[in-house]
Amino acid sequence: MNEAWLFDELERVAGPLTPLQRILLGTDGSVTRILELATGAPVAITTLQQTVEAADLLVAQRLDVPPGQKVNHRIVELKNTRTHETLIYAESFTPLSRLSPSFRDDLMRADIPIGKILEQHQLETRREIVKMSAGPRPAPVAESFGLSGNPRFLSRQYRIIHHEHPLIHIEEVFPAGLFSGEIRVVIDAPSRLHLGLLDMNGSLGRIDGGIGLALDEPRLVLSARKSEAFAVEGGDADARERVLAAAAAVSKSLNLPGAAEFVVQEDFPGHVGLGRGTQLALSTACALCRLYGQEWNTRDLARMTGRGGTSGIGTASFAAGGFLLDGGHSFGVVMEKAAFLPSSASRGVRPPEVLLRREFPEAWKVLLVIPDVPPGASGGTEKDLFSRYCPVPLEEVRELCHLVVASLLPGLAEEDLDLFGSAINRMQELGFKKVENTLQAPGVGDLMRAMREAGAAGAGLSSFGPAVYAFGEGRMHDVESAALEILPSLGGGRVLLTRARNSGAVVSMA
Repeated sequence: MNEAWLFDELERVAGPLTPLQRILLGTDGSVTRILELATGAPVAITTLQQTVEAADLLVAQRLDVPPGQKVNHRIVELKNTRTHETLIYAESFTPLSRLSPSFRDDLMRADIPIGKILEQHQLETRREIVKMSAGPRPAPVAESFGLSGNPRFLSRQYRIIHHEHPLIHIEEVFPAGLFSGEIRVVIDAPSRLHLGLLDMNGSLGRIDGGIGLALDEPRLVLSARKSEAFAVEGGDADARERVLAAAAAVSKSLNLPGAAEFVVQEDFPGHVGLGRGTQLALSTACALCRLYGQEWNTRDLARMTGRGGTSGIGTASFAAGGFLLDGGHSFGVVMEKAAFLPSSASRGVRPPEVLLRREFPEAWKVLLVIPDVPPGASGGTEKDLFSRYCPVPLEEVRELCHLVVASLLPGLAEEDLDLFGSAINRMQELGFKKVENTLQAPGVGDLMRAMREAGAAGAGLSSFGPAVYAFGEGRMHDVESAALEILPSLGGGRVLLTRARNSGAVVSMA
């Protein structure tokens, strides 16, 4: 089919295309390589579906095979490995009868782009573009890009021809706003574990003092581009509300000349103890500053958006990652804080100074478990709990501080996982962490005990939960199995093997 005619018809519907959009839609080379050159980052494959199935009539016509013949049906996302955003959504059909055994083996693997498979096998092929289109797509496609509503997509369908027969039929799809030439900022921010607050007694004139750890997964990926009004796509209602609130606060503080459209491209649950609120606020603030040429450090952004008024772990995780300990706040009538309050009720209070930031051992893994129970305390409920249970007994604060200095930190410094883990276990029974644990749904404590009995060096509750974690090495199969046995009694949940992130948020311009 005449490509010039295809482009004319497409632009009649979609409007003028940018040079990069035209290249992606019209290339007869490797799309993966073009994306890598355009973004300056490697492109990785995330496989959403890979099945062998019988070709229906439409697929059979596209591949010139009889209906019912076995074909490999693959749906993948091509992702920027630096920003973790989806660049292309692709669906392919391949008749197995036309593949060599080695080509078939590579195709069935989930981590190799088709263009690279063709290159490795040195096949003489050509691409035959059969269709270009613009319009909406089903919800699963939009969700791959973190989009909601009814956004417009650009797509092309083409066949890879080998020995004059279709070897593969591929459809590639991307949002019409992507590769549009507009400046976009992409923020890749970590989640975090909050291991505890050191001093919720205040007898020495200081309170708070957080300990925590940045996590590589789950993560938040937020993109932004300039616009006349603030808008948010992707994420849940709470995430969108938080982005808009942070954007309004930053815009007011800095008197910005414009607004931005945000897309929550990758997200993790809120109100489960992983610090999503802080990462959303700081990512929003950082993106706005980059778009409008403002230079502010993370602590300034936290102050503008009302974060870090109790614990500084979320703010420090965004800034630097790793294992973190902060110094809390001065406490008294004319000091930084005059009452025991969570960050959500401590607007105007500066984020605490980080006293220690240390690389977390690469060999140590974190098994994260998020049970499907009511979310942890937040907002007014959280404020009431601070007022009701603080000050905590001074004896427990003293033991907790002793434990951190004499066991937790030496265990980390010497990479003694058992020493570190034993301190984590004891911390669950002391100070404000004991309060947080007693407020959990029945069964959450059983979950932590089961993971310890299965071999975890240490297990605990992150912030107000209900997310719990276990530290170990290797794949932690026994610990995971123990968690999966308990979860049905809690209504189900999610288990994720992850690791620490020893760096802060990654900011990219696209």
